[in-house]
Amino acid sequence: MLFTHRAEAGERLAEALRHLKGEAPVVLGLPRGGVPVAYRVARALGAPLDVVVVRKLGVPHHRELGFGAIGEGGVRVVSEDIVRGSRLDPQDIEAVEHAEAAELARQAARFRGDRPRVPLDGRTVIVVDDGIATGATAAAACEVVRAQGAARVVLAVPVAPPDAVARLGSAADEVVCLATPHAFRAVGEWYQDFSQTPDEEVVFLLARAAADPAGRPPVRTVEVEVDAGGPVLVGDLARPEGAGAVVVFAHGSGSGRRSPRNRSVAADLNRAGLATLLLDLLTPAEEADRANVFDIENLARRLAEATAWLRRREFLPAGWFGASTGAAAALWAAGETGADIGAVVSRGGRPDLAGERLAAVRAPTLLIVGGRDSTVLDLNRRAQRELRCENRLEIVPGATHLFEEPGALDEVARLAGDWFTRHLVP
Repeated sequence: MLFTHRAEAGERLAEALRHLKGEAPVVLGLPRGGVPVAYRVARALGAPLDVVVVRKLGVPHHRELGFGAIGEGGVRVVSEDIVRGSRLDPQDIEAVEHAEAAELARQAARFRGDRPRVPLDGRTVIVVDDGIATGATAAAACEVVRAQGAARVVLAVPVAPPDAVARLGSAADEVVCLATPHAFRAVGEWYQDFSQTPDEEVVFLLARAAADPAGRPPVRTVEVEVDAGGPVLVGDLARPEGAGAVVVFAHGSGSGRRSPRNRSVAADLNRAGLATLLLDLLTPAEEADRANVFDIENLARRLAEATAWLRRREFLPAGWFGASTGAAAALWAAGETGADIGAVVSRGGRPDLAGERLAAVRAPTLLIVGGRDSTVLDLNRRAQRELRCENRLEIVPGATHLFEEPGALDEVARLAGDWFTRHLVP
């Protein structure tokens, strides 16, 4: 398993930790490299983020080899095997500990500033790092958070050797690790980009998380008038701070920019750091004629024009989210020659109405259908057979056409957010 960078590893690790969301956990990153991973986990779980500051004790003549670690609150973990194997005497150990204790105090003040530690009393705490080599630092971190009152400690990392994971089972109540390769030499080998994380990045991510304890970036929402090559269309543009991409909603029959379902999904995408544009592809007068709702070619043309207008304004990679006939319009437009769209998601859509255009779609396409929406499910399965692009059909168990069942729309938002983030965000 190879990770592109720490942020991508954090996204994937968050998926494996979603079962903890209901426990209202606190996420703690091990600085420095563990914080970018932990930030993504905290944001996905809607959890507060903090650091747990520990320092590795490195063998003097081989600093990369750790013989132990120290942490806040006077916690100390030492591997006696490495101490003996490295022939360290008490004076060597004391000198290293003294230096690292000073650095530990400096880091804690540097990273947190004037903010107090996030209270851990009685909480489930997820300790996150970018990977584990010997496990001494991670073990110290687990002991630190227990001493600070955590009721349950979960250690989560993207990659670690099998023997380290086995040892850490005694330090944490649960260990979540995405990859445990036997041919393990260093954490950095499992990343394409394992460049050093500077202090400034840690400070920025912690401050950003503290500004919104649920990990949501600030969102600016404005009403816009969109020139879509015909009548002016009115839409709501929501742009989170630092958005990496934008998703345009193509509404279907009986739906629009005021639809509670679409607004709910859009809000979840905003929390995931994606900008959204909800607009009505038809004017109120046009909507009065139901034939216009099924004029897929016209809807597709307006969607493409609106997206071109948006990209001139926002300069972001764009994707389309379509519901019902809006999904057909999105796929029709995506099948046009030269279509410049990064990804398409259909929710309870009618992709079959895109007809022969399906085979020309090149954008990665996700079809989401309720398990109890049997007619539409059959239509989506048929349409999927016509697609030649990267595609996937996801069935939400127990959901009907409008996804009104408890948790159904949350699952739609999660699936859509993952798809757009994977295919749109650099």
